[in-house]
Amino acid sequence: GRVARTPGKRELRLPSRALAEAVATEWDVQQASIDPATMPLTRLVNTAIDGVEARMGDVAADIVKYAGSDLLCYRADYPEGLVLRQQGLWDPVLAWVEEHHGATFAAANGIMPVAQSDGASRRIADAVAPLDPLRLTALHVMTTLMGSALLALAVVGGRLTPEAAWEAAHVDEDWQIAEWGEDAEATARRERR
Repeated sequence: GRVARTPGKRELRLPSRALAEAVATEWDVQQASIDPATMPLTRLVNTAIDGVEARMGDVAADIVKYAGSDLLCYRADYPEGLVLRQQGLWDPVLAWVEEHHGATFAAANGIMPVAQSDGASRRIADAVAPLDPLRLTALHVMTTLMGSALLALAVVGGRLTPEAAWEAAHVDEDWQIAEWGEDAEATARRERR
């Protein structure tokens, strides 16, 4: 019968019943102790309310900064199979960002910095600006986990499912696994993320 609160003592208000029920389910499965690692939606909501809401501009700027050195702009130049896989997964996202947001991003082979236009950065800033704290938090989390603001925007914009974006973000890693086998530590890190 009490109002649920965040760790920052702010009222836990959610934009939809479905999200509220999903958060409640995370709490329902807790047993003798509360394990935040098993409560990703609760962590996301708490972060949005306690942290992001008061720092929307900073969080949005961080996403725009990620876009300036986005994963999708750094391509392999060999082997051919990896080059084709990157093109197949990443080029449609770059085309969608250009069509949907008016932002054109330059891609290059290798890891040398690629300068993106000020116009592309402004367009991404415009795309991020209308997001509410919860969506901005989700976008930021996806961006940092995948190393790609453009993939995260494609999820928020309905162009990609979260699973498809995750696959696209790990195309290099998956290629290495297929070539050389799985590394247990890397797999465990990926599963935690």
